[in-house]
Amino acid sequence: MLNRACKLLLMIALPLPLVTGVKADELGQDGAHRHHPLQDQLLHEKFYSSWHMPDNPVLSCCNSADCYPTEVRYVDGRIYARRREDGKYILILSQKVERNRDNPDGRNHLCAPPPSASLVDTVYCFALGGAT
Repeated sequence: MLNRACKLLLMIALPLPLVTGVKADELGQDGAHRHHPLQDQLLHEKFYSSWHMPDNPVLSCCNSADCYPTEVRYVDGRIYARRREDGKYILILSQKVERNRDNPDGRNHLCAPPPSASLVDTVYCFALGGAT
């Protein structure tokens, strides 16, 4: 079930693909980009379902449809995370970085809408991994 904040975000963002003409391949033909490896699904579901935005703790980071493990790059002291839908590395603002809880598996995790759902690169939440 989507929480109230996600429903609001979807109400705002859903009409946009209709306007921008999103192609089927951008959304993923089979939806595979929305799923974690089977062995990680329960772990991630539990983590994502209780994760709230670091800069606005009353709002959820959404769920596993918006959140996923990701790769990062550091450029001039800033963190950029790879968006799964298009592979673009997007800037992670410091206020979006989780500092009050550990992530489930030591990897980096990003919660963000697909590029077709927003005119700007939006980040809901980000957890920096510590795995080696």
